[in-house]
Amino acid sequence: MTTAEANKNLVQPAGGIPAPGDKSNSTIISSSPYHGLWALTNRELKKWYKNPVILLLSLIQPVLWLGLFGKAMNFGAIFTDGAFSIPGLNIPKEIINQLGTMLMLNVFGTTDYFSFLAVGMLSFIVLFTAMFSGMSIVWDRRLGTLNKVMSTPVARGSIVMSKILSSVIRSLVQASIILVLAVLLGMNISNITAIGVLGTFASLALLSFGFSAIFLMLALRSTNQNTQMAVVNLLNLPLLFGSNALFPASFMPEWLQAFVKINPISYATDIGRQMLLGAGGMGTLAFDFAYLTAFAAAFSIVGIMLSWRLLSK
Repeated sequence: MTTAEANKNLVQPAGGIPAPGDKSNSTIISSSPYHGLWALTNRELKKWYKNPVILLLSLIQPVLWLGLFGKAMNFGAIFTDGAFSIPGLNIPKEIINQLGTMLMLNVFGTTDYFSFLAVGMLSFIVLFTAMFSGMSIVWDRRLGTLNKVMSTPVARGSIVMSKILSSVIRSLVQASIILVLAVLLGMNISNITAIGVLGTFASLALLSFGFSAIFLMLALRSTNQNTQMAVVNLLNLPLLFGSNALFPASFMPEWLQAFVKINPISYATDIGRQMLLGAGGMGTLAFDFAYLTAFAAAFSIVGIMLSWRLLSK
């Protein structure tokens, strides 16, 4: 061995670790706020797409709502041939059917309740997925994974944003499956366009962003999964039934209508019904999108700010 080779071996330590002053193979640590964001997001998604049973279980409840509740509550059948009559009046069936169609359009914005409910189920699956997004951070803390992630140069905001992004992606995939199933079960597709589908899923993404941020904020300091589940069960029904997902808000009590008007689910559902069914809405599409954008942005920012403060070893 020559003297030059010996000196080289002394400069380069074992294991391939660069010696001080050697910049040729040095590891550069990124200071970007997006550093590690996709790696953490992909880690969250792997838990989901590598276990299809979880996907199947998450779809059971909305499918049951569609197949059982949606088909059982067939309000349009009241006005079908022979189903509706007034004693003493011989009203032709054609007129009854026309009146029934007009009534359904006036109440639900479409000729069948199933289509009305199907769009509401898109918002429901987003809410359901977002609610359980906080559980991942609870388990990461209990298993010690969160401490390991926080010991890396990854920004605290990236930890929260990765879980929000994974929740949004899961929500949109599951909503796509629900929409396909709804069409196969008889949803009205006469007004569906590519722009309508894209606009609907844009609103669902905003809805998922906001709710995922909320439930992650609630879970930032939680170490008990039972507490998080209690919060999910507490908020599940009020958010769903306090919206227009299952029934028109105009037929609800005034105090409940006030809650419907501030519930983001109502605006995402309103966008879906306007763009997929051609139904009338609570307001203009511009206002609905502006409301959801403000909702998603506000809670995402608050979630990141809280992560800086609450996420600690």
